Amino acid sequence: MVEFSQGEQIRMSEKNRYQFRSPSINIITRNVVRLASFYERLGFRETFRTPLEGTPAHVEMTLDQFTIGVSSLEAAVSDHGLNPNLNGRPVIITLMTDDPDRDYARLISEGAPSLSPPSTFHANKYELRSAYVADPDGNPINLYHQISEASKKS
Repeated sequence: MVEFSQGEQIRMSEKNRYQFRSPSINIITRNVVRLASFYERLGFRETFRTPLEGTPAHVEMTLDQFTIGVSSLEAAVSDHGLNPNLNGRPVIITLMTDDPDRDYARLISEGAPSLSPPSTFHANKYELRSAYVADPDGNPINLYHQISEASKKS
């Protein structure tokens, strides 16, 4: 089912469904090296870079099976004809951790801006612990841990 803004739903047949692979998020920035270095400290591993020598226009980094691409504003404009608005924050990067409180404190001590301190909440049947910081470009990062399955309420 695909739901539209007025609540209208359509059922997509298998034949008409898109067949995308290898999903990732791409972040456009004015400073590729700074942003890629930040994600490297979080445990992401560089898997692709262009150009290979000099200042990169694009870097891809992977953690587990999640990939973040970091692209320069100049490349987005000149190579792809985009006109990105870097003042908006249309994406949240979500990272699972064993200890959101510890990682939040560490990132804040390293200069990451706090967006929301650690808190516990329920999402469907799960009890989660979550905190939000921002990367150097202001993109929100959710640090979360599943504490347990919440008890069912009657």
